[in-house]
Amino acid sequence: MFDLSPAAPRAAKLTALGIGVALLATACGGSSTPTQTGSSSAAAAGISCPAPSGGAGAGNSQAATNTGPVPPSTTTTDAPLKLGSLLPTTGSLAFLGPPEIAGVNLGIKEVNDAGGVLGAPVSVVHRDSGDTKTDIATQSTTALLGQGVSAVIGAASSGVSKTVINQITGAGVIHFSPANTSPDFTTWDDKGLYWRTAPSDVLQGKVLGNYMATCGAQTVGMIVLNDAYGTGLQKNVKEAFEAAGGKVVAEELFNEGDSQFSSQVDKVLAAKPDAIALITFDQAKSIVPLITGKGIKPTQLFMVDGNTSDYSKDFQAGTMKGAQGTIPGTFAKDDFKKKLLAIDPALKDYSYAGESYDAVNLIALASEAAKSTKGTDIAAKLKEVSEGGEKCTTFAACVTLLRDGKDIDYDGQSGPVTFSDAGDPTEAYIGIYEYQDDNTYKPVREEFGKL
Repeated sequence: MFDLSPAAPRAAKLTALGIGVALLATACGGSSTPTQTGSSSAAAAGISCPAPSGGAGAGNSQAATNTGPVPPSTTTTDAPLKLGSLLPTTGSLAFLGPPEIAGVNLGIKEVNDAGGVLGAPVSVVHRDSGDTKTDIATQSTTALLGQGVSAVIGAASSGVSKTVINQITGAGVIHFSPANTSPDFTTWDDKGLYWRTAPSDVLQGKVLGNYMATCGAQTVGMIVLNDAYGTGLQKNVKEAFEAAGGKVVAEELFNEGDSQFSSQVDKVLAAKPDAIALITFDQAKSIVPLITGKGIKPTQLFMVDGNTSDYSKDFQAGTMKGAQGTIPGTFAKDDFKKKLLAIDPALKDYSYAGESYDAVNLIALASEAAKSTKGTDIAAKLKEVSEGGEKCTTFAACVTLLRDGKDIDYDGQSGPVTFSDAGDPTEAYIGIYEYQDDNTYKPVREEFGKL
């Protein structure tokens, strides 16, 4: 499953952690195996999912606040920390851009409100990543590196990140994605410079495959984007679903840039699956009407982070009612949403906002710990600030501890953040969401797992 060749020295150490995923608990602290009492939607083709976890998504903020003044840094820098973002404002993942950019900007604001890093304010330069149909990411990366950034936050798409990772890490700059989930990055020869706050799709695939089985599906059909993200997630969903006793009866691929999906839909429906998993980006806007137009109930549809989005302006009311989707990360808490809306009042989605916010905080804290704004120096401290030490959940609280000479363990808005030697989160939440009559989605439960 994982290439542990000499070309990937950090990955070799990952084996000590174990590659298997252990699902531990739901958000409400119950068993890792959801009960069959109640249903979150009307039964269709044997589909009857567990009732929503009580209070899911409504909890109080997990972020602590600093109770006193932040002490000044004992080390100052003549080269203030400068970050770049490579996040989508165009292309098939453009809906993820606003929450990710808001998360970055909120992180920058709070770092600077606390006095900045090494006695200087942090700055950020935003550039569009586009998608794999264009060369925008390469052009944007060249521009960011030309401005002397220490780290690039992005891209959202694993396929896009693959086109620029060698360019970024080869320049001695940190490549830090809040949303890449392809398992391929675990073993990438990245010189210790690639990091992410989103868990590998080994975890999302495990959760989605198990959840469809828990909902009563015995057979599943899949429509899959043929890229690193799509086929990687497909593999892990299939393994989990079949390990749970189910059977994948149809798997149809399409390519980025395709606009016609009737052939894939017809082949999947011909197999008469109990459930259909759509592993796509915004192509779901074209695929869902083809499926529901042939009499398939939305309660049979299972989405993923690439397409769990607000469809209120795209479909007639009720089109998505009862469909469900998974998004890595814990549910965005109410006070965090308010802070994000103060940054961008037009926000409708919050996907990966927490992961983007945490990326800023972790880079800033690692820079403080390294007493340097050089990318390679910061990277050497990222794992250290994520584990062991005293728990803290805001930049102000964490940097105060650091400046007092203490070891820290940052936990963020995306959940617990503990890095492996490969730069991956070793534990994370996967949120499960259900669509309402207006084609927007709400959180219904969380699954926590370790890699």
